[in-house]
Amino acid sequence: MSTRIRWGILGTGRIAGEFAEGLRHLQDANLTVVASRNQTTADAFASKYGVGKALGTYEALASDPDVDAVYIATPHTSHCDNTLLCLEGGKHVLCEKPFAVNETQVRTMIAKAQEKGLFLMEAMWMRFIPLIRELRKRLAEGVIGEVRMIQADFGFRVDIDPKKRLFSPDLAGGALLDVGIYPIEFSGMILGAPTEIVSLPTLGETGVDEQSAYILKHAKGQLSVLSSAVRTQTSQSAWIYGEKGRIHLSRQFWKASHMDVFLDGKEPESVQCPYEGNGYQFEAREVGECLLAGKLESSVMPHLESIRLIQTMDRIRQQWGLKYPME
Repeated sequence: MSTRIRWGILGTGRIAGEFAEGLRHLQDANLTVVASRNQTTADAFASKYGVGKALGTYEALASDPDVDAVYIATPHTSHCDNTLLCLEGGKHVLCEKPFAVNETQVRTMIAKAQEKGLFLMEAMWMRFIPLIRELRKRLAEGVIGEVRMIQADFGFRVDIDPKKRLFSPDLAGGALLDVGIYPIEFSGMILGAPTEIVSLPTLGETGVDEQSAYILKHAKGQLSVLSSAVRTQTSQSAWIYGEKGRIHLSRQFWKASHMDVFLDGKEPESVQCPYEGNGYQFEAREVGECLLAGKLESSVMPHLESIRLIQTMDRIRQQWGLKYPME
């Protein structure tokens, strides 16, 4: 493999465009191919983002010799099948979050990647932005002592439209998988898997969770108080409370560029970690570095972390009695 990773994007929706924009900030990445189920939409995407080749089927992308790695940007319910297709085609895969709809699908994807000897990673881009890396470093150094509690939320308000993905059970819509995954992953990244979960949803007229809240208890008695919504605007912020102080990430904590550190008895410190672009370039850079190093998974977002994350969300849905039609 050359030092420039040749990327293909599978899907042409909003998130695919975000990833294409992010790649523009990497010198060691080329966006060479885009694929849609429709040639017209593939052509339009290629024209907008300067992609050299547009394909009208996913199968054509999976077998294209000009592609090293594929970013999968389709709806949740297609992630497993699309990932397996690309892995069978010999492509390394970065699959948008949630990795899949449930644990069974996630384990199937990981098993196929291991069978084929190919790289696979969930696109949990929050983990790779500079501020989150700095946050994890400082927490590991014990800047606020042992973490005792986390509060985080991700909620926004949109009008109900049963035809849209967010409100469609057939597309695994609702707040949990779409945005609840961020505070849940933020919690897991710091405190690990929960030992106990208490959760409640507001299930809307289409049957998906329009808002939901989760209290997670962790191994040493720490608590995470989390929430998500697609019908309620929230602060979209995160607090981490420790023995010696607290840390605040303000609005849109999952892509923040600064945080405030409050240590007992000291003046607050504002930590700045600015970056160019939309932040999607950092997960793509991680993939490129792993591929050039011959790694089949990332140490920042390893397979076991994706399993832990989906297990937590599966347990939450089980408490609600919520199953998607395809399960």
